Amino acid sequence: MFEKILIANRGEIACRVIKTARKMGIKTVAVYSDADRNALHVKMADEAVHIGPSPANQSYIVIDKIMDAIRQTGAQAVHPGYGFLSENMKFAKALEDEGVAFVGPPSPAIEAMGDKITSKKIAQDAGVSTVPGYMGLIADADEAVTISKQIGFPVMIKASAGGGGKGMRIAWNEQEAREGFESSKNEAANSFGDDRIFIEKFVTQPRHIEIQVLADQHGNCVYLHERECSIQRRNQKVIEEAPSPFLDEATRQAMGEQACALARAVGYTSAGTVEFIVDAEKNFYFLEMNTRLQVEHPVTELITGVDLVEQMIRVAGGEPLSFAQQDLRINGWAIESRLYAEDPYRNFLPSIGRLTRYRPPAEIADQSHVVRNDTGVFEGGEISMYYDPMIAKLCTWAPTRLGAIEQMRLALDEFEVEGIGHNLPFLSAVMDHPKFVSGDISTAFIAQEYPEGFTGASLPDVEIARIAASAAAMHRVAEIRRTRISGRLDNHERHVGEHWVVTLAGQEIPVRITADRQGSNVELLDRRLRVESDWLPGQSLARLSVDGEPLVMKVDRIPSGFRLRVRGADLKTHVRRPRAAELARLMPEKLPPDTSKFLLCPMPGLVVKVNVTAGDEVQEGQALATVEAMKMENILRAERKSVVKSVSAAPGESLKVDDVIMEFE
Repeated sequence: MFEKILIANRGEIACRVIKTARKMGIKTVAVYSDADRNALHVKMADEAVHIGPSPANQSYIVIDKIMDAIRQTGAQAVHPGYGFLSENMKFAKALEDEGVAFVGPPSPAIEAMGDKITSKKIAQDAGVSTVPGYMGLIADADEAVTISKQIGFPVMIKASAGGGGKGMRIAWNEQEAREGFESSKNEAANSFGDDRIFIEKFVTQPRHIEIQVLADQHGNCVYLHERECSIQRRNQKVIEEAPSPFLDEATRQAMGEQACALARAVGYTSAGTVEFIVDAEKNFYFLEMNTRLQVEHPVTELITGVDLVEQMIRVAGGEPLSFAQQDLRINGWAIESRLYAEDPYRNFLPSIGRLTRYRPPAEIADQSHVVRNDTGVFEGGEISMYYDPMIAKLCTWAPTRLGAIEQMRLALDEFEVEGIGHNLPFLSAVMDHPKFVSGDISTAFIAQEYPEGFTGASLPDVEIARIAASAAAMHRVAEIRRTRISGRLDNHERHVGEHWVVTLAGQEIPVRITADRQGSNVELLDRRLRVESDWLPGQSLARLSVDGEPLVMKVDRIPSGFRLRVRGADLKTHVRRPRAAELARLMPEKLPPDTSKFLLCPMPGLVVKVNVTAGDEVQEGQALATVEAMKMENILRAERKSVVKSVSAAPGESLKVDDVIMEFE
């Protein structure tokens, strides 16, 4: 077995590999750019080598710099993680030539499967069901439009070397095909150094289900069942689970056998993933094979008990698999939520900055449930504009799907992140969505259920009552503390009353509260709730029991109440005496400033293109500018017909959030 492994990656996947290597007694080498000098993976590794400036194309994807780090440290093997060089055939070949083991498949398999055009042809020859499309190279946007019309809209425009949702666009008409081709080509060139594009039919209402395969160098290949990855936004996975709530055993076996047939056809070894789309009738079609470890691999590990990183290392070291297909059973259910530095209240635009607070839930592993958090950040660290916006992968396991969902709800409510925009509220809202809970989902879930974007969850009245009762009990604790302040005037004893009015979610709820040493009894809305908690003023997380059921809320103090965040809702909650509540109704509401005549930069990023000049008349939906952030291009469009008064930004400029790009008359 290897004595030292270099990890050619960063962030949470680098930390993940280090954990398994440490468990196996293998020393690790980290590599880092300027931006990652103080990163968690650098601190965790036994050694670390600086490889260049912050942009990935000057550090993490420069093969020569990684090879130099290998030579400096004497590493015997390299784990590439995912992204960057993980599916780069030239990198795998360079390692082979150097006599260093690649913890992944052979370079010919990477070359064959890493190219989506070639992989589809091989899949067809191997008897794998594939999606109709045009597999040849496409010269320009005009040809892309012609091909799209021949296939029939909608179509999927995809980068041949793409991955992680980059270089992918859905086009429903000629204009979108033209724009999508250009954006996909640019993203592919910037992210992968390969701007080849192909087009295939977009199957409406599909489910995205993938099969995990594992093969050794001795001819053994197994599939570790499936993962459901249908909850996506812009082709970027957000929530995954294993197994799928949709598949039956016969379909699962057929997909698994085809995945293994494809792996054998290209001489595949190591862990890999064969992705399929599945329609409502359980017909499945090959999408692509990812010749690397997937981001969502933990859910497979949780239902099979197999450490995929360990198996990859053992396979790279020449060991045969220690188990056969019949040994791989599905145990329970696992769910993964990807925590991204994306602000759901600003249409999921990237957010960068310092993590002023980062407190994940406690990791737990027992017979009844598991909470696991794979991360590469820490409190006080920074989220950089140069890399993928993922902060952490929160996973839960339970014997049943509903049990895993409930554990995820509680874990998300306990997860504290401050300092940047993030998608925790959205993840919580999905966990309570009836369609997700029922398993009735497709890749169109987010687009269909949140067509106007995410503005926060609307909680049912039962949950509002639980929160109101809890807020009243917490306010009473805070009031009692205030009555105990020393230095008061004599004969001015303050008493905490029983009657209050809780205002939240547009409702005024009169409450009566009485308390004992164990908790509070709260009467409201013709019901009586028992609230128990050890929360104290100043604590940012409140764990409560309401009528015996757990409730976890993030708490910030505001005048006369709290800002409470729970289950995807952000609630400004006031607790006032009845007379104060009556007077508060008379207070005028402060309106936000009018920015309708400005195009503001929605996230920190680089201006790639400005499509208009001063004096131009623009129509609703017209592209105005393109801003790149975290390796993704975002086209900003006109919200209505107008005339451009002035343009304040130019291509190549770096902008902050809400910087003015242009003004309208």
